[in-house]
Amino acid sequence: MQQIILASSSQTRKALMDRLGITYTALSPDIDETPRGETHADQLASRLAYEKAQHIAKDYPNAVVIGSDQVAWRIHQPDQFIGKPLSAENAIAQLKQNSGQTVCFSTGLSIQHRASGFERTLIEHYQVKFRVLTDAEIERYVAIEQPLQCAGSFRCEGLGISLFESMQGSDQTTLMGLPLITLCKYLRQLNIQLP
Repeated sequence: MQQIILASSSQTRKALMDRLGITYTALSPDIDETPRGETHADQLASRLAYEKAQHIAKDYPNAVVIGSDQVAWRIHQPDQFIGKPLSAENAIAQLKQNSGQTVCFSTGLSIQHRASGFERTLIEHYQVKFRVLTDAEIERYVAIEQPLQCAGSFRCEGLGISLFESMQGSDQTTLMGLPLITLCKYLRQLNIQLP
């Protein structure tokens, strides 16, 4: 059976992979995610997804390695990246800035199988329109869900859905950080049966 490796330590990405019902291993790629002069979120997300997969694939050339990364940005500002807040104070500040705004997500996906020379790296997009949020709603939300490791300071798969006015995109898993529809297409090309 083909070995599949998810190049990630993200619990959310593992939960998404679990939905596919295939056997895989998750390994942390431990790369430097600092921007290197990228002027668009697509460039940064694509590079990071590629480097995550590459970092693991070099040691596991016979495995199918999946890397993914996501960069958030407010509409018309793709050069101003919204990172993970890492603290409640930063999460509250991010959500105050997001209130009433459209936030876009560039999700990079890289699938690499060195033994066969297979490599696909691409970007999927998703966007959410935030309601106008009160300070009390923001503070309550951050206290309840603690979205400190989430770009944009929310979890759409949890209570974060209550912050939105609308969502737009072809695959909601793109917003969660691993675009499964596209991933499945490429796994099938590698003769991995789904379903």
